[in-house]
Amino acid sequence: MQMGIDRPSGRPFWRSRWWMPLFSLGLGAFVFAAFAIGGRTGDGLRGFAVMAALAALFYFGGRRDTLRGLGGPGRDERWAAIDLRASAFAGLVVIGVNIAAWLWEIAGGDDGEPYAQLCAVAGLACILGVAFLRWRS
Repeated sequence: MQMGIDRPSGRPFWRSRWWMPLFSLGLGAFVFAAFAIGGRTGDGLRGFAVMAALAALFYFGGRRDTLRGLGGPGRDERWAAIDLRASAFAGLVVIGVNIAAWLWEIAGGDDGEPYAQLCAVAGLACILGVAFLRWRS
């Protein structure tokens, strides 16, 4: 006996057309709360508005192939491969920017923190990921 919401398509809830709009609104609520706690309610409202606009884009633009691939219901093996390559590219860009920022800070006479910590986390995650995937195969 399976518990949960029955869906005619058999897809998990994070692949429904409601997932990305609701996720975007939920993240916007967290952004607002973080800014409000920090005493910057106006910035929180602007952050929430950006996330609400993103939610509307996913909801009303859901028939577009790219938005469906990003947002959930249009995912297939092709989109999984695109997502994997895009995530790897984004990771390389973020790691490269962190290394450049660390070097910039050091060249400016600072200690390079928190960039050094972010670079260490990225390196450790890469090593652990390779080890895990090697162990699994």
